[in-house]
Amino acid sequence: MTETTQSLSTKIDRAKDLQSVVRTMKALAASNIGQYEKSVSALSDYYHTVELGLGLCFRKIALMPAPTEGKEQKNARLIGAVVFGSDQGLVGQFNDIITDYAVRELGALPGKAQVWAVGERVYSRLVDEGLPIIGLYNVPNSVKAITPLIAQILVENEKLRSQDEDAELYLYYNRHKTRVTYEPVSQRLLPFDETWRDELTKLSWPTKNLLPEVMGDITEVLRALIREYLFVSLFRACAESLASENSSRLAAMQRADKNIEELLENLKGEFYRVRQSGIDEELFELVSGFEALSSSRNSRR
Repeated sequence: MTETTQSLSTKIDRAKDLQSVVRTMKALAASNIGQYEKSVSALSDYYHTVELGLGLCFRKIALMPAPTEGKEQKNARLIGAVVFGSDQGLVGQFNDIITDYAVRELGALPGKAQVWAVGERVYSRLVDEGLPIIGLYNVPNSVKAITPLIAQILVENEKLRSQDEDAELYLYYNRHKTRVTYEPVSQRLLPFDETWRDELTKLSWPTKNLLPEVMGDITEVLRALIREYLFVSLFRACAESLASENSSRLAAMQRADKNIEELLENLKGEFYRVRQSGIDEELFELVSGFEALSSSRNSRR
């Protein structure tokens, strides 16, 4: 089908409109990355503070038995897994990467896995892989919206642990690395084991002037710190995933912008070629008409 200057002009205008949308999405993704990066950075200090408090409590009650000590280990305990993905598209391989990673990791665990999916896109991929999905949550659209999501996940985790107090809880999410890169990671939150406690007790206190003390009932303080530890861990995982999602979207929009730019160059080149061809045809017709008219006049003489 031969292109006309009108059809090419229409395609150029549409490509420019699409490029405007893509560049707007690039700017929005870059802005979102900034807010989630700041959130993760701010959480780091608080996370370390909670770890210091837990380490202090464990040192004070060094003889306190671990939650699973003295209990017969089950061959197949319940496994709860939270997989963070996206609700929206245009994020490249973001959901595929975390899905493949979670499926591989869960497949290596001995036990019955039950999965909560955060994001409709990752939910559909997990279903395709045959994993048992027991919950679907919407992806938060801001830092403030993360807290209600974490509260819901903690409530569901308590329901799971009411069925099996030794139930395990794993997090699977993409961790933000650079402006446009990320990597899939996992974190085991529950149950707490001896290795985790030993690592916390080895943390050095940041000041040497004052010796730390636990105020009030140490058991209640420990429980409060554990709740904070779970909350902060989930919050950080969600914020990391959101930063990674926007990194993936930014990279996808950068590729799209480059492709549209190349398309525009080709369309403009074709437009100028067709227009020049049209001008050449008009000039040829004009010259041909002039020559025919001149020949007619000469023949009359």
